[in-house]
Amino acid sequence: MSELAAVDLDSAIKSELDTENGITEEGDHVSTVTQALFHNEEEKEDKEGNDNDDGDNDSGTDHLNTGKTETLLQRCKRHDRGTSNLPDTFQSSHLLFYERFKAYQDYMLGDCKPSEVKTFIAEYLEKVMEPCDWLAVWSTDAFDVLVEVRDIDLKDLKACVRLGLPLQCDTKGCEITEESMKFLLVATQHKVPLQELEVVYEESGDFDQTALALEHLRFFYKHIWRQWDEEDEDDDFDYFVRCVEPRLRLYYDILEDRVPAGLVVEYQSLLENCSKCFQQFSVLRSDLSYDSDSELDNISMAEVLKLFDQLEMYKRKLHIIENPLLRYVLAYKGSARLKRVQSHGPRASGMKVVHVVTSSCSPIQLQSLLSARLMPLCSSQDTVIEFHRDPVSAVDLCYQGDVVILLPGRYIVSSSIVIPDSITIEGFGFPDEVVIEKENKGDSFVESTGDDVRLSNIKFIQHDAIEGILCVRKGTLNMENCVLQCNATGVIVRTSARLTMNMCDLYGSKGAGVEIYPGSVCSLVGNGIHHCKDGILIKLLRIFRDIPNFLSLLKKYRSCSAFFTAS
Repeated sequence: MSELAAVDLDSAIKSELDTENGITEEGDHVSTVTQALFHNEEEKEDKEGNDNDDGDNDSGTDHLNTGKTETLLQRCKRHDRGTSNLPDTFQSSHLLFYERFKAYQDYMLGDCKPSEVKTFIAEYLEKVMEPCDWLAVWSTDAFDVLVEVRDIDLKDLKACVRLGLPLQCDTKGCEITEESMKFLLVATQHKVPLQELEVVYEESGDFDQTALALEHLRFFYKHIWRQWDEEDEDDDFDYFVRCVEPRLRLYYDILEDRVPAGLVVEYQSLLENCSKCFQQFSVLRSDLSYDSDSELDNISMAEVLKLFDQLEMYKRKLHIIENPLLRYVLAYKGSARLKRVQSHGPRASGMKVVHVVTSSCSPIQLQSLLSARLMPLCSSQDTVIEFHRDPVSAVDLCYQGDVVILLPGRYIVSSSIVIPDSITIEGFGFPDEVVIEKENKGDSFVESTGDDVRLSNIKFIQHDAIEGILCVRKGTLNMENCVLQCNATGVIVRTSARLTMNMCDLYGSKGAGVEIYPGSVCSLVGNGIHHCKDGILIKLLRIFRDIPNFLSLLKKYRSCSAFFTAS
């Protein structure tokens, strides 16, 4: 993977790319539900082709097969969740990316513009949903109750319902009676949002399409649609291509841990801030009098314009993260956490700190640690000892020259270990006794940028990763007697960085065990690099690739633990 320049969202906005994203490769397994929903589509088009020739409706959803599905959806058993007395519903929330993509592109939204979204959705629901006489569970944050659907109002996306008798209800921290439910339905004119309905399971298959359509509707308004989508002045664009597809891909990338955790947090924060800003903007705009010349209205106009600029900034930042190409740049240049971490340098007081990491410690361990390491390190008065339970927090608090000692134990971390200063991190025991295990899958594991970093006697375990287990971005890393259980690539040594790796054991890499970039210096002595797709990968400058002797030397020493210099 080539080196990517670090950018933040503010600078990325100034140079935002207008890219057109392709469709990802379809999965090998498509659920039988989607196959049934779109079954015999081409045969139906041929059969009804003559009937549609005279039609003027170009909504893009006319070719939907409205016949009954031949394959039933799975049952969602409610009694497995506890003491629920409600009937089972359809299990429709675990659809694959391809299933949702196909439904939104070909059947629900077509090539509609933002202002046409609600119309297209209403047309889609009219074709696939049963209009009345079906049971559903009305699910809210306060209760789940059985209702019977008497009619559907597609314009407002609501269903006219009546209470199922006898009352079948699950409450969530409140008490609900039959009278209170009837009163609530009268207050709402017996209309409830379609998104809050879950179709009761029936083996007949008559309501499979209704359940699936409600799932697509529910998912769309929860994860895809934004309040400000209709506000775009440039309404003449394909809403699916510009908004639906990138947001759908982002949802599944986050779901499958392909986006760094820091970027996910930033995206969620931007969404929240943008929603608040849009609400404030909408309230001020509705109260604004455009015909008045009063000073108060002029101030309100200035506030509206300020909120509008802020809203546009949020929208541009969201677009950058939603765009797969720009998201790739943001994700693979290093996580948001890495960008925030900077070198502390030496302490102004000149003090040195020994950081001891342990969740618990026996008196014998403490006595052994004191005599073997703490007394030699703390012989002078300018050294103090601090205790931590987490290696990440200990490293974050380090200044130049500090020492981190990990007592035996298994430490589960959820964020990257970023080492920007010249410090020493050592395990007090054998590597198999001092284990650091990475929990989250999106971020990198260990990032070293300090001038003189030392690691020893630690085992690192990586799970389902997309980045290398350890990356020396710059500076020098000296690693001795460590074990690296990889999942993606192994150790990466970037341009101008230096790595000394002695007596270490590295295995499990799906790529190279050690990946060395041009301009770096790497010394590997006495290491075991095994069960990897490649041993040592040296990325050559183009001027070296046509030199036969140079290539033969690389092949000769490819699987050896020897001294390497890439330049």
